[in-house]
Amino acid sequence: MTLIKSISGIRGTIGGRPGEGLSPLDVVKFTAAYATLLNAPENSSIVVGRDARVSGEMVNNLVTATLCGMGLNVVDIGLSTTPTVEMAVTALGAAGGIILTASHNPWQWNALKLLNAQGEFIDGKTGEKLLEIAEKEDFVFCDVSKLGKVTYDDTQIQKHIEKILALPYVNTEAIKKRGFRVAIDAVNSTGSIVIPMLLRALGVENIDELFCTPNGIFPHNPEPLPEHLTEISAVVVKNKANVGFVVDPDVDRLAIVCEDGSMFGEEYTLVAVADYLMGFKKGNTVSNMSSTRALRDITEKAGSSYSAAAVGEVNVVAMMKQTNALIGGEGNGGVIFPELHYGRDALVGIALFLSQLAVTGHTCISLKKTYPAYFISKNKIQLSEKMDVDHILEKVAEKYKDQPINTIDGVKIEFGKEWVHLRKSNTEPIIRIYSESSSENTATELANRLIEDIKEVAGITG
Repeated sequence: MTLIKSISGIRGTIGGRPGEGLSPLDVVKFTAAYATLLNAPENSSIVVGRDARVSGEMVNNLVTATLCGMGLNVVDIGLSTTPTVEMAVTALGAAGGIILTASHNPWQWNALKLLNAQGEFIDGKTGEKLLEIAEKEDFVFCDVSKLGKVTYDDTQIQKHIEKILALPYVNTEAIKKRGFRVAIDAVNSTGSIVIPMLLRALGVENIDELFCTPNGIFPHNPEPLPEHLTEISAVVVKNKANVGFVVDPDVDRLAIVCEDGSMFGEEYTLVAVADYLMGFKKGNTVSNMSSTRALRDITEKAGSSYSAAAVGEVNVVAMMKQTNALIGGEGNGGVIFPELHYGRDALVGIALFLSQLAVTGHTCISLKKTYPAYFISKNKIQLSEKMDVDHILEKVAEKYKDQPINTIDGVKIEFGKEWVHLRKSNTEPIIRIYSESSSENTATELANRLIEDIKEVAGITG
């Protein structure tokens, strides 16, 4: 059993002893801590939505009952998506929101993703306070006269789609004219409901639905990585689809499959959408430090500025606000478009990408060829518990002090258009090594070079 308590939320495998897995007692404790943290006025509401996991209904019942027991009203929007819940918080004037999803984790997991009144993930300082409240069980349930109430709202997905269609960059007329055939893999979660709705609203009539029964039984590993997407690749080729879209269980990450069954590349989802938007107006961009340099290249080519944020959506959003970014996100297929809301949103990613294909006349393959080609190598090195990881990173940074270095999140070292990013794990003695180059071999060689540097500093032989 696993329970991970972090500033970004509470996630774990369902069952086990309290404190070891995500047990009912843990759900109640952290929900009560969240309600205490909000310190919301009387009669405030909290939006609650969930993905289609098997444990979702049970966790939802625990969360809503606990919030009512803390004197808060609940707007239960049912099966939904992370971005839909985020938008519903502000649309309904709620004091916060809780999304019940473990994102790309397997079906045995669930989690509480916690939002503030702006419909954004709570920041690090707020998260630390929440963990402190939960640890001390420093919360008080209300008396019977002040119990909250639950109301149900099944309109939020449709409202989310309507707001996407209203964006001036979404060209439904061009999409319909192109007559796209689109394949989708919704991993039997809530994308099964919302992606077909969105595509039909965009004017797509030919949809090949793969794993679109929202029963929470994931047919493959739900993280949308190439090795997990063989079925949709085959469907795209067999049915001669123009494009395939794959989302994770809570629909905040978007992977794209090209017409020949190859991967467009999660790193390039944000690159393509940003390129399309910059064709309408000038604007800055942001991604995290482990994302491809291609976004920086196309941004600077367009005469705008690119900024790198620490890894984590909340950090990307903070940097986007600081730089007044047009668009931002993460290299895992996460698109954040502030004109809609400050959260990763696969739905707006699909609408903008299809508009781009329709307006430009490109295929997925020809569009991908217009962008700088980079390859990212992902590695890690296991250290012993006794080693001072921060000291090791400082020594590596010192060795490369003549190179451009960013230390806001580990150590990122640039070598011309190549880079390597070293990040320590917060839960185990591991340094993760991400490297990028214009060739796969060079990216791997760069990673191996830094691994040897780490071993040298740490005194690891062999």
